[in-house]
Amino acid sequence: MTKNLTKEGKFTYAEAGEGQPIVILHGLMGALSNFDDTFNHFSKNGYKVLIPELPLYKLPLLKTNVKNLAKFLNDFIEYKQLKKVVLVGNSLGGHIALYFTKHFPEKVKALVLTGSSGLYENSMGDSYPKRGDRNYVTQKARDVFYDPAIATEELIDDIYVVINDRSSLIRTLSIAKSAIRHNMAKDLPKINLPTCLIWGKQDKVTPPEVAEDFHRLLPDSDLFWIDKCGHAAMMERPEEFNTVLEKWLSSRNI
Repeated sequence: MTKNLTKEGKFTYAEAGEGQPIVILHGLMGALSNFDDTFNHFSKNGYKVLIPELPLYKLPLLKTNVKNLAKFLNDFIEYKQLKKVVLVGNSLGGHIALYFTKHFPEKVKALVLTGSSGLYENSMGDSYPKRGDRNYVTQKARDVFYDPAIATEELIDDIYVVINDRSSLIRTLSIAKSAIRHNMAKDLPKINLPTCLIWGKQDKVTPPEVAEDFHRLLPDSDLFWIDKCGHAAMMERPEEFNTVLEKWLSSRNI
């Protein structure tokens, strides 16, 4: 379980299994536990799975951006002495994976993107997080999923805590603006690595046309849809997500 975290120096992470390394990257408002089912499944089926806790709220404000989060990922991969990793990223995590791959393609064996930012995202809609407005937070959290019941009170509370802390809120906005600045459209055609795109058909944050643009721009990509599913397929449809990913990895001999 990703609740059993290891802390070593500046890194906090979950690790289990042996074999081909898979590094999972969570999103801006996401938690390591979002990937519990994926972590458990693949760590028991021939893969070494690692999920680092991204320092979203710990970096100096001027360094709170996609570039420095990708640098952190590089530091983690070097620290763990990993070779040819499979990067799995949801939302901002996918964006970090893409930016990292742009700069360190020799360290990546394959990419798996689900609801990834990097081209377009609608996480804020037409407004920014409102401190003290729990109804706003509740609605935004529910919009992430096809089934709003997935947005539990606990999950809503976690987000509410983040945006009501001034330092965390400023960093959240800084990362969101950085994601817009670091648009990957011109870079994607140069990322010639096996890429698996797993997308919820009802994703409101990174809508289906975003997945189609990723598929069109990435030279070696396969696109899979999960129906009745929003922005976080690995949470909302974990069994289907794992099945799609496992079959794809097998088809690519990874």
